[in-house]
Order: sequence, then C-alpha cells, then structure tokens
Amino acid sequence: MSCVIFSSVELPYEDLLRQELQAIKDKFLQENECISEERLYAFLEKALEASNYGVSVLNNASVNWNWDFASALFFASTVLSTTGYGHTVPLSDGGKSFCIIYSVIGIPFTLLFLTAVVQRIMVFSTRRPVQYIHMRWGLSKSLVGVVHATILALVTASFFFLIPAVIFTLLEDEWNFLESFYFCFISLSTIGLGDYVPGEGSNQKFRDLYKVGITVYLLLGLVAMLVVLETFCELQQLKDLRKMFYLRKERPEDRLNILEHDHLSFSSVTEQVTPLPEERTEPYIKGQVLGPPEGEEPVVR
Repeated sequence: MSCVIFSSVELPYEDLLRQELQAIKDKFLQENECISEERLYAFLEKALEASNYGVSVLNNASVNWNWDFASALFFASTVLSTTGYGHTVPLSDGGKSFCIIYSVIGIPFTLLFLTAVVQRIMVFSTRRPVQYIHMRWGLSKSLVGVVHATILALVTASFFFLIPAVIFTLLEDEWNFLESFYFCFISLSTIGLGDYVPGEGSNQKFRDLYKVGITVYLLLGLVAMLVVLETFCELQQLKDLRKMFYLRKERPEDRLNILEHDHLSFSSVTEQVTPLPEERTEPYIKGQVLGPPEGEEPVVR
C-alpha cells in the first residue's frame, strides 16, 4: 500500500520535472547553436558525476570545501550515527579504506556509548519521576507512565523538531518550514536521505560554526529520541502488547508438573503390568480346620 501511495504522489511530479528539464535543454541548444548536443551531454555527465561526490559546479570552490575540518567532523558524526546523508563521500581509495575501518570500529562503540548514556538518563528522566509521583500521590503506576511518556514526547518534539525547524527556516534561504521539519525528522530517525543538507549554501555565514552546531544538535537529538523510545518501551501496556508476539517460555513449575505427570503415568502403567503374587505352595482346602486331639490328624468338615 505504501509503494502505491508513493508512486501515485511522486510519479506525476517526476514526469513534470522531466518535461521541464527537456524543455530547458532544447531551448539552450536552440539559443546556442555553436554547442552540439554531444558536447552538452559530456559536460552534464561530468557535472552530475562530480555532484554525486559532493562537488557542485554551481558553487564557488574557493568558498565551500567538502573536506575542511567542520565538514569532516559533520561527515564523521553522520557515519557513526548511521545517518549517512551521502552528499559527501570519500573520493580516494585511502579515504574509502579508512572509512570502512572507521565504521567497523566506531559504530559498535557509538551504539554502546549511546546505550549507556540513555540508561543513565532514563533513571533521572523517567524512572525516578514516575516512582516519585506513584508513591507521593498514590496514582496508578501505569497511568503515571503513560502521562509522563506523552509529556516527554511532546517536549522532545518541541525542542528537537519544531524549534529547530523554525531556526533552519531562518538560516537556510531555500527551505520552508515543511522542508526544515522534514530534514529534522529524516536526520533524527537516522534515515538520512541526503536531499536536504544544511550549511551547503554558497552564501552561508559562519559555515564552520554552523556545521559544528548541527553536529551537536544531531547527537543530542539522537539521544533524546532514544530516551523517548525507551520510555515508551517501559510502559506496561506496551509490555503486555509485546507478550502477544513472544514465544511462550516453559517455566520451572510447568516443567515440574510435566515430570510429575509423566511419573504418575509411568507408575500407573507399571502397576498394570506388575505380575500377581506367586501362588501359595501349601495345600489349601476350603473349610474350617478344627483342632485335632492329641496324636490324631486334623479333621476337616
């Protein structure tokens, strides 16, 4: 269903964009007859290939560099957080090799670090407040957990989605509020499509400081998102819901009951196949035995 929706929404826009691009190309060739279509294609192919590596022909190369310190720091943070915008990639074989080694070592340590940080933040942001309200006012712990998780989600959405979206709208000339909010969501959810990357404008003021600030925002926002997700995962309602999809584990008392049942079944079968006691070897005659007089044989009636 989702692929049908994406196709129905995006396909007409793609077709319109193709028609506009074709019209611009035809008009350019008509106005510049000295340029052949083959030479234009060769230039566009080279320009698009460079653009895929983060080098744009539209920007002044002396203004924006993709591998200065601030840009390299931003790239390293997107790799460790698995966001990976893809707007800047290593060009050399040495850079590609180092990126592989850096990712293999850095990503697991980053995940361990984020897990440790989130667990410590959870103590002060979720567990203690919920426990305090539960003990102080005697409210249901599950109800307090739901209200707390909702408030925490709203606060996180305000400070890491709405407010940053407004700031990006003011700092990025070509972004509206929807595009800025879209960038925040795609980044903090670690999807990282790379269609919108801040700080890439040719007239961007304080670009290095801006890149460092965005790096800090992404790391803090990722931690906040993990805290919210962990808070919702600790809700009793979600725990009960998850149990519906778990495989039932055999408890020790269940195992003991099964063993006792098997033992009783084995005992009953054993009793059924146990042979009867051996017959008496002494002669037995139905009747009453009288005590005989001395020296005489017993008399049987």
